[in-house]
Amino acid sequence: MLSQIERLSREVDGRYASDAELTFAIDYVRSFNLRVQTYQKLQEIESMLVQQTYSKMRTLDPTVFDSAGTDISAKWKRDTLRVLRYVAIAVLMDDADTFRERLLLWFQTIMRAFSAQRSCNLTYQVMQDVIKQSLTAPQANLVCPLLELSRRTLGTIA
Repeated sequence: MLSQIERLSREVDGRYASDAELTFAIDYVRSFNLRVQTYQKLQEIESMLVQQTYSKMRTLDPTVFDSAGTDISAKWKRDTLRVLRYVAIAVLMDDADTFRERLLLWFQTIMRAFSAQRSCNLTYQVMQDVIKQSLTAPQANLVCPLLELSRRTLGTIA
């Protein structure tokens, strides 16, 4: 939303915006209650979401949290929680562009430096399944595209 408002302010400099140019704002207002409810629900169940994702990942690949003999579970949980919180803000603000630019591109460099793409790919794939079981369909439809963006950005091997 913020990036769309910023773009609109540059494009309409010195004139009124057309109805078509204001469509995003109308859509945002219509979806505002759902966005707030989704944000609050994510806040309420974030620990459970991360724990369920962790457990399912461990079941799928018992070695996924082992890095050269070191258990990286605690680091994974911190990183995953950080991304989930940014996802919640992106849902609330309807701003995937800012989410991608301010978190994912920066975080991608770190994940590549630690060769964590496989773990990221699995994390955000599994988390989408957990989200679909934990939220209503309309709420999951707001969250899952951002998790998929996270999976594609952080989980792709360069």
